[in-house]
Amino acid sequence: MRLPHIALDDLSDVEIGVCGVPWDGGTTNRPGARHGPRQMRDLSTMVRSVHHVSKLKPFELANCADLGDSPVNPIDIEDTLARVETYYKSIHDAGVVPLTAGGDHLITLPVMRAICDQGPVGMVHFDAHTDTWDRYFGGSKYTHGTPFRRAIEEGLLDPKRTVQIGIRGGLYGDFDNDWGLEQGIRVITIEEYFDLGIEAVIAEARRVVGDGKTYVSFDVDGLDPVYAPGTGTPEIGGFSTHDAQRMIRGLRGLDLVGGDVVEVSPPFDPSGNTALVGVTIMFEILCLLAECVAGRRG
Repeated sequence: MRLPHIALDDLSDVEIGVCGVPWDGGTTNRPGARHGPRQMRDLSTMVRSVHHVSKLKPFELANCADLGDSPVNPIDIEDTLARVETYYKSIHDAGVVPLTAGGDHLITLPVMRAICDQGPVGMVHFDAHTDTWDRYFGGSKYTHGTPFRRAIEEGLLDPKRTVQIGIRGGLYGDFDNDWGLEQGIRVITIEEYFDLGIEAVIAEARRVVGDGKTYVSFDVDGLDPVYAPGTGTPEIGGFSTHDAQRMIRGLRGLDLVGGDVVEVSPPFDPSGNTALVGVTIMFEILCLLAECVAGRRG
């Protein structure tokens, strides 16, 4: 977004840090999201300074900077989780609110480990998948299909203040999504989404998360793949880019502590359109974060 690049040892004047996590070691389908931050930065040159609907000016409301990319280990999942957590802990300890470009969805877990030190947060989660599975294929418990199960287990995420929007697609077993429902997560399937309509979905999301601290996580596969083909696990029948923008705008006024846009996989969309979608959604979230930061500052 043409922001200045600031090193982690010089964050005294930064209020919102835009970060990248170039890693897709948690992917269980098509890899490539490790290239997401690079292409999203490229396409972010299209971002302007004033939101055309809300008229918010995020770069005037808050001091924003590009903090670069987190260190990662392309061949070691748990080492990467530790590296990302350490990187975000430095950001959080400096009082900076993070906005992240992923990377696959597992990267949200170490971000939450770093910033949820005051207790569990709520979450508005846009996705085709619940990401509350345990493990599959007999493999690691850390994949892009498991971050929010782990976050709940670790006391980082309050399931009763979590809403997931756009859920759809085939399952490996009959009961794959039951665990999250049993914890109290409000799951809005894509069928219910279309039955309710956008305004009712926004109202329900606001009801669920309430007035407490809330994180926004946006997986681009929540969108119909006609809008975002460059992703690892596309599912047809999703919501549109305009619907996504309206829903995020509907979160204005919530107590937001961070956000991310994940699963942009440039190899599956060399046109760059999916990355443009991703970074535009980041700008929508940035506007809300900047207003929150300005409000807290007084």
